[in-house]
Amino acid sequence: MRSISLLDFEQRLCGKKILVTGHTGFTGSWACLWLKAIGAEIAGFSLPPETEPSLYLELGLDQEIISEYGDICDYAKLDTFLCGFRPDLVLHLAAQPLVRRSYREPVSTFATNTIGTVHILESARGSSSVKGAVCITTDKVYKNNEWLWPYRENDPLGGKDPYSASKAAAELVIDSYRVSYGKTDGTGLAIATARGGNIIGGGDWSEDRLIPDFVRAVVSDSKLTLRYPDATRPWQHVLALVQGYLMLLAGLLKDPGKYAKPWNLGPQDPQIFTVREVLEVLSEEWSRPDLEYMENPLSEAGALALDSSLARNQLGWISPWNTHQVIAETAAWYREYYRSPSDVRNLSLTQLQSWRAALADLQK
Repeated sequence: MRSISLLDFEQRLCGKKILVTGHTGFTGSWACLWLKAIGAEIAGFSLPPETEPSLYLELGLDQEIISEYGDICDYAKLDTFLCGFRPDLVLHLAAQPLVRRSYREPVSTFATNTIGTVHILESARGSSSVKGAVCITTDKVYKNNEWLWPYRENDPLGGKDPYSASKAAAELVIDSYRVSYGKTDGTGLAIATARGGNIIGGGDWSEDRLIPDFVRAVVSDSKLTLRYPDATRPWQHVLALVQGYLMLLAGLLKDPGKYAKPWNLGPQDPQIFTVREVLEVLSEEWSRPDLEYMENPLSEAGALALDSSLARNQLGWISPWNTHQVIAETAAWYREYYRSPSDVRNLSLTQLQSWRAALADLQK
């Protein structure tokens, strides 16, 4: 399978109508910024921004795209909006993405992540305009054996905590729709799944995440509370994941039979960083907060890695920044944001352009 280059996937998406669920979130905001930059027509369906600050509002995206605030658990409202916009493609990012919140709110987590996925696929299936959908799940959909070997797309699914289980259940929903209503003879819905690792980057102010917690500690001159400091995670920049999502959207237009399947999108840097090591790089690049450690935390994965050779070899997905640079660029974004908040749009577009330029150089 020939890889999809930067020029190829951006040209294929230029002018296309793309519905982004979860567009007000961290990843959704970066996805909309990139799609706007290449000339796609975007509509977003999501809950209002949950954080203050909010990257979506800071970038001014609320003034630039068609937007509907709503819950994907409200099928009637979602379906009315999708049918009115008549998208060519759907990027489904809307989710309850926090592990610790899922322990507190398991019912709403399953409703959003599992039933919400049913709703978006059913609405897309009923639309004559939608050619394909990329649904975002997580690296945590796999049955975690706490081993050092990376998980592949054909490994068993599982999930001990409600968040992981709800996303594994969503994968079963997606596979059912793919098999039952998949694209055949030019009809039906082409569906790809992206299983991404931990995302970091500028503009995330969510609760219970390492980078936002670090930022809050630095800005407020308070202690940073750590859980599992020696845990490893597949750290990668948000733009790496957005790049993969856009490549899959373009792939579904190009050849749905080849691209409509699950894809791991994990970092390819052989150097593995623990939580403690990520904090060390962040501190060197910006500031060093005082640390304290949480006792008896809720169960979370200790070791987790993805085998992304399928995406690398068949999709041509590759990150132009190694993990150290990803962490350094993340620290630089926040440092510059708090130095000049009004310049956040230029800051983000400059970082996006740096990523695209480095990617284009790699693909020459």
